[in-house]
Amino acid sequence: MTERITIIGGGLAGCEAAWQAVRRGVPVTLHEMKPGSYSPAHHLPGLAELVCSNSLRGESLENAVGLLKVELRRAGSLFMTAADATRVPAGGALAVDRELFSIFVTAKIEEHPLITLVREEVTELPAEGIVVVASGPLTSDGLAERLKSLTGPGLYFYDAIAPIVTAASLDMAKVFRASRYGKGDGDDYLNCPLNEEEYGRFVDEILAAEKVAARSFEKVIHFEGCMPVEEMAERGRETLRFGPLKPVGLVDPRTGAEPHAVVQLRAENREGTMFNLVGFQTKLTYPEQRRIFRMIPGLEQAEFVRLGSMHRNTFINAPTLLEPTFQLKGDRRIFFAGQITGVEGYVESAGSGFLAGINAARALRGEEPVVPPPVTALGALVSHITTAPAKHFQPMNVNYGLFPPLEGKVKKKDRRGLLAERALTELTNWLKLL
Repeated sequence: MTERITIIGGGLAGCEAAWQAVRRGVPVTLHEMKPGSYSPAHHLPGLAELVCSNSLRGESLENAVGLLKVELRRAGSLFMTAADATRVPAGGALAVDRELFSIFVTAKIEEHPLITLVREEVTELPAEGIVVVASGPLTSDGLAERLKSLTGPGLYFYDAIAPIVTAASLDMAKVFRASRYGKGDGDDYLNCPLNEEEYGRFVDEILAAEKVAARSFEKVIHFEGCMPVEEMAERGRETLRFGPLKPVGLVDPRTGAEPHAVVQLRAENREGTMFNLVGFQTKLTYPEQRRIFRMIPGLEQAEFVRLGSMHRNTFINAPTLLEPTFQLKGDRRIFFAGQITGVEGYVESAGSGFLAGINAARALRGEEPVVPPPVTALGALVSHITTAPAKHFQPMNVNYGLFPPLEGKVKKKDRRGLLAERALTELTNWLKLL
């Protein structure tokens, strides 16, 4: 058997898997198809490119993703080390400078003596040895065809990318700085307030706008956590006000009142020269995006450095195909990691790579694989993707609804804190076994 692990894909999961393997003294060959070939959503030549957003979501233990970040930090995750080193202000969330993040991870991978980085597209799986497939939600057509022989027909949904504007093009006379409820430094976000009339016109134009049509042979299935703004508008005129445009917790200092609706902009880089339209994933055509988003107060002269787009996300039916160790049931030398397994989100993708890398290394050394306790964020996520009803399996972010219940009666306000406390206690014990 080959005494190296082969990892296919240099995204978050692939890089994390490689890092965990070499931390355990196991050499790795990491394959990445860029820069020779790019997916429709990728643009940077480096590894671990963040595509949809620069936000890694909330930091508080009140959110399960905040707990997952703590778990990964304590476990020695490369992903979290890079995120902490390249973070930008984002209130109660953890956001990063995407280019610096990719540069940081790429350097760590390229400099490690046990990692061989091969820049070429893979269309066939090695016939022997331990393999980790971390090819991502935009797996190339050639590899996807090969994987079908192992997994059966792929499932997919559509994910949409939000636009980015330059700070210099914003009309700051109409925009105010504030974080919702004053979280973080209290001014990490730019806020574009809309009155009732402006909001109504905005919704009208979104509903009437030209959208990019899906290809005729594909059925469009949107992930609820990344719903295009026009899809939300079609659900009702007030839907956006209770979603990405909700004004709750924000007060316009010029009026002393809560606006009717608010479009929030989040810093895209450390310098604060670019801002992401929060929650504005879209499949509007490019001309319509420029026209309609410039109706937002403060964005009348907006310069768009990136417009929104949509791309296919491919994932396997994990409940029928994967062991909780991330091994393929039909061939245990093959591991899967990342969004192709049905985990959704950057942090979750890295978490799956963390576990796949550990278990791939253990398999090569002839050791039994490990599974984190189900009361941890890592374990709850693993449990979901491997035991969810297969017929309607959909990608999932980590959330406290996936965790086993606490024993005895617990006050609702205390529940999440106690779940996090239990998780970190069990994680500490589990890490001692690795």
